Amino acid sequence: MNRSIPNELRNRHGERLDFTYHAGAPELSTLVVLGHGVTGNKDRPLLLELASQLAQTGIHALRLSFSGNGNSDGRFADSTVSKEVEDLGSVLDALPGWRVGYAGHSMGAAVGVLRASSDSRINFLISLAGMAHTAAFAQREFSGVTPGAGCMWDKPECPLSQAYLDDMARVKSVTNAARQVRVPWLFMHGLADDVVPPQDSRDLFAVATEPKRLVELPEADHVFSDHHARDMASAVVAWMREMKL
Repeated sequence: MNRSIPNELRNRHGERLDFTYHAGAPELSTLVVLGHGVTGNKDRPLLLELASQLAQTGIHALRLSFSGNGNSDGRFADSTVSKEVEDLGSVLDALPGWRVGYAGHSMGAAVGVLRASSDSRINFLISLAGMAHTAAFAQREFSGVTPGAGCMWDKPECPLSQAYLDDMARVKSVTNAARQVRVPWLFMHGLADDVVPPQDSRDLFAVATEPKRLVELPEADHVFSDHHARDMASAVVAWMREMKL
């Protein structure tokens, strides 16, 4: 089957999804889709670093902004875990012929777990500071914010919606979905993460099937600041080589 990267990506609502493609070796069919966390976008430094290192080693990469985020179409207030799971499905629809893996950061990692648990088109999974317990996260971070009036972390471009809170509560945790994932899975988490506790990754790792690996970076924060992004990306590339992905 011919492999190509579409000129445009749209979700099932017709919203255009902004993306950047990093070409790898022409003879290789492996492509990693990179998804961001809540209030993020495809241009987060950690995703730029990971995409760059992947491409340098011949692995194709595609950085994605989910609908309502970054320069993608849609309203941020409509962004939920469930909608982003749908967005990821639309991206997979547009990539026939590729051997696709997914690397998600924070809430984007939860999106990957939910998609991979029921979609065999994801061939391997990488969770970066991955969120496991969505309801607990929303309660912990936004319990003092009024939906429809306040914003996430005081970012005016990121209004807190009732739809987001309701969806996080409905999902509650992706632990059960993690039990259904049947592909190689790498977990990476910084022990200085004060947004998503490292225990979230440990909880998912405990129920995941083999082959799996958990890598904890002692001084890394939630977004793998500074040299930790390079360390994270290097570890991802090394794992993919070892797993022959």
